[in-house]
Formats: sequence, structure tokens, C-alpha cells
Amino acid sequence: MVFARIFPVVFFPLFLAACNSAPAPQVSFDPAEAAFINKPGKTTITGQAFLPDKTGHVNVRFASGEVVRLIPATRYSRARLDYYFHGAKFAPALSVPKNDPDPGYLSHTRATKAGSTGRFVFENVPPGDYFLSTQVIWKPDGAFLSEGGLIYEEVTVTGAETKPVEVIVSGK
Repeated sequence: MVFARIFPVVFFPLFLAACNSAPAPQVSFDPAEAAFINKPGKTTITGQAFLPDKTGHVNVRFASGEVVRLIPATRYSRARLDYYFHGAKFAPALSVPKNDPDPGYLSHTRATKAGSTGRFVFENVPPGDYFLSTQVIWKPDGAFLSEGGLIYEEVTVTGAETKPVEVIVSGK
């Protein structure tokens, strides 16, 4: 009986650690490939980031106060997204592997904070292909584990836009 009570306490954290460990992407970061993010641009990207909770689309959780990152689409960033998302646009919080990015990677991204309803804006964005990434994680009342996770969306800026580009980041 004691073993039945101790088993989950001892082995569940080990199980979670095993789920969160995976080989890091084997692609090197090339600053030249991401340099277009630092060029002059005139496009505005606006959007909203949120996730529906388990009760469905009626109840959504916004990325309130979370960092939203604008990431140039490069071989390195694609490999990182594949590492985290495995072909989806949502990665559950409990299955996200730990991995530190190349030091130059973050300096070739832009970041802003989402407002209370998950709204965000990036101004003066130059032409290029990008990813918008953030997290929406919460712990329901009385729950042991957190819900939600990481989400991202793709966007292309041509430079010919006359209105802001609107993006919904919802993990779908």
C-alpha cells in the first residue's frame, strides 16, 4: 500500500523530466539570414494571442502581459519551432523541452508585451517571413498541474501593405 502512494510522487516527476528532454536543434544560427529584421520597414503587425480553455471557445485565456516575439523565419528558427511544436502550432506547457537559444538569436528578434486582452503591435516591420510566438499558461483553481502552453503563428510582410497586417495567435 505504501508503494502505491509513493510511486506517483517519486516517478511522476521523472516521467515529466523525460518528456521534457529531447535533443536540441542541430542547425546553427546565421545572423546574416535574420538580418532583414533590422532593415527599415513601414508595415504594422497587430494581433491578439489567446487559447481556449478546456471548456471550449466560450472561455478563452488571453496572453495578458506575456512577451510576444517577432522572429525572422530562418533555418534556425524553423528548427527551433519544430523542436518545440512538432508540426503543430501549440505545445502543451508540460511537454515543452528546455533549450537555450543561440546567444545571437534573441538579438535578431523583436519583443513586446501583450495587453490585458492579448493584443499586441509591432511597428515599422520590414518585408520578410516571420513567426509570432508567445505563451498562455494558467493553473486552474484547485489543480495540481498548469494548463495551456506555447503558441505561434506565421506571417508574411511584403512591404506593399497599406493597412496593418492582423494576426490571430491561437495555436490553431
